[in-house]
Amino acid sequence: MLWLRYVMVSTMKAAFTKAAETLTGKRDLPPWDKHKWRDARMRQTLEVLSVVICLSMTTNSMALAADAGEQNFAKGESLLKHKQYAEARTTLEAGLIKNSSNVQAQFNLAEACRGLGAWDCAEEHYEIALHLDAKSRISGTREPRLSKMKVWQSLEEVTAWRLLEEAKGLLAGGQTPSDKMKQAEEALDGANELGLNNEQQAVYQQLQAKLPGRRSTTSPDSLKPGVSAGEAFPTDPRDIPMALVPAGEFTMGSTLKTDEKPVHRVYLDAFYMDKYHVTVGQYAKYLEATGKEAPPEWEVMNQPRHQKRPVVNVSWSDAATYCKWAGKRLPTEAEWEKAARGTDGRLYPWGNEAPTRLHANFGKKEWANHMALVPVGMFELGKSPYGIYDMAGNAWEWVNDWYDHDYYKKSPTKNPQGPATGKSKVVRGGNWLYVQEFLGSSFRYNAEPSRRHLGYGFRCAKTP
Repeated sequence: MLWLRYVMVSTMKAAFTKAAETLTGKRDLPPWDKHKWRDARMRQTLEVLSVVICLSMTTNSMALAADAGEQNFAKGESLLKHKQYAEARTTLEAGLIKNSSNVQAQFNLAEACRGLGAWDCAEEHYEIALHLDAKSRISGTREPRLSKMKVWQSLEEVTAWRLLEEAKGLLAGGQTPSDKMKQAEEALDGANELGLNNEQQAVYQQLQAKLPGRRSTTSPDSLKPGVSAGEAFPTDPRDIPMALVPAGEFTMGSTLKTDEKPVHRVYLDAFYMDKYHVTVGQYAKYLEATGKEAPPEWEVMNQPRHQKRPVVNVSWSDAATYCKWAGKRLPTEAEWEKAARGTDGRLYPWGNEAPTRLHANFGKKEWANHMALVPVGMFELGKSPYGIYDMAGNAWEWVNDWYDHDYYKKSPTKNPQGPATGKSKVVRGGNWLYVQEFLGSSFRYNAEPSRRHLGYGFRCAKTP
């Protein structure tokens, strides 16, 4: 509230100065007009002082209201720490009526609503907190910074709970009409796509059992380790949806970086590309079938809520071996770029618009036990021209080619396969950690084939 006090003091100072000038002003007037001059000046002085008093009262009221809001916020935070959620909610709501732009208070209100199981309220205020936090970062104001990762995790959790509660309400009672049954299925699918913790998974299975067409998928005997009950997304790698990329030419490269030059035309035969990154659930099937060694941090990744998130921490060899086992292969660098940008030379899979949080998962700071990655296929606005998801952000993708900084200067114009040898392999697409400059469809990156990283994943391709 320092700015309010500054405005108040400055305004009052100016007004009193004006009043003083008015009272002490000198004029060469004839004697018979001096009494008129004195009366006029007195009226003006009283008017100025009235304005000063009004300004003082208004500014003080605003300062007191904001201070009262701060008192509410401090009290609400204390109540929240003691898990007095109802009282915390009431107190924080009262404070936000006076000052709705306090980021931490919005987050605390979301936490209080979460503690009460008021999922709509929690969702709303987590989203407001994220919006205000992003706004303060852009404007450079000194608002306390939120841990965006923590907020996103909480938001995903409460959204899943809201959808489960919605499905529960639709399936309550006896006979469920077909339209409500369909709505319940959609709500359950939405919750499952977000990833469920163990408590949510138990509720999910109970509700799935009430849907006749999907009852068999929730039978305990039909479940295998690492596979989510009732998972609509296929876990068998041989059933993964693939997109056909037709034969023809496209524009490869750009003028943005030296290893992307020169821009050139390339012809490729038709090929198929996985529509999604290979997920934790799919990789679990592979490990179960082959007995191969699991990647580092596998116990952290292979949890029910992560089954639809991309598998990471895999080397180039891990990725190539998986694709071969699945009857596929890693895409070439040229295939990857065409699948990402199509034939019109666009900058990103979705077009030339700069990346936003509606297009891709990027710019996070912490892996957060695999929560930094989001379930595959969540960004409808980020699809490539061929309907392929997540070719920008979420996880870097190993491709088959060796990396050569100057390869484009000498590469074939038809079905290039990359250099014959090299020290590092190409990775494409950016990941959850990197900023938007790494998300361009022409951006080239590279890593040693043996490297395992929490941001390195892959998808497979196939020749028709």
